[in-house]
Amino acid sequence: MGSLYLVRHGQASFGAADYDQLSAKGHEQCRLLGAYWRERGQRFDAVFTGTLRRHAQSLAGIVEGYGEELPAIALPGLNEYDSEAVVRAVHPEPLAKPTDPETVKQHFRLLRTGLLAWMRGESQPQGMPAHVDFHAGIVDALARVLAVGVGRQVLVVSSGGPISTAVAHVLQAPPESLVELNLRLRNASLTELAYNRERFHLVTFNTLPHLDSAEARGLISHA
Repeated sequence: MGSLYLVRHGQASFGAADYDQLSAKGHEQCRLLGAYWRERGQRFDAVFTGTLRRHAQSLAGIVEGYGEELPAIALPGLNEYDSEAVVRAVHPEPLAKPTDPETVKQHFRLLRTGLLAWMRGESQPQGMPAHVDFHAGIVDALARVLAVGVGRQVLVVSSGGPISTAVAHVLQAPPESLVELNLRLRNASLTELAYNRERFHLVTFNTLPHLDSAEARGLISHA
């Protein structure tokens, strides 16, 4: 069996004008993950990322902690959906930036509604592909992992949407479950899939072994 390690990017800049930028906390989350793997002698035969800035910055943080380069192939199919476009498709009126608990709750309520509408083909967020095409990009990335070969160790650095889509695809889960998986993913979290020549199997989901200490628990974040 091979192993696929799916890592959600570190904490980005939620609520800021440019979300696609790792925060200092996000960089440290990723650096500690790289150090965790270095200490355990983890090796990787292939690395894939999305093409977003936060994906490249997260891999850079992992590399810093890991202590050696991890050459990666960037795949647009591993990029995240546009959450603002998803929300606007079901709530076109202007919304305040999610900067306090109430507006954050409102954002995620609308995001849940918007994601379900997009997945069911009931809405088409501006500037985004149809969900069937988004899903196809994730399936293509999984096929590339299978092509690396059985017994290999593969790292993917991406976002919550692609990772939850990959897990839901493997589990044949319905849209409602996919959305709940998506909204539970923590920053710099680790999801592991085992694979043979034909299929993937879920091993772990949304774990943070590199932050499992009294000193590091303050780094745990979601958005």
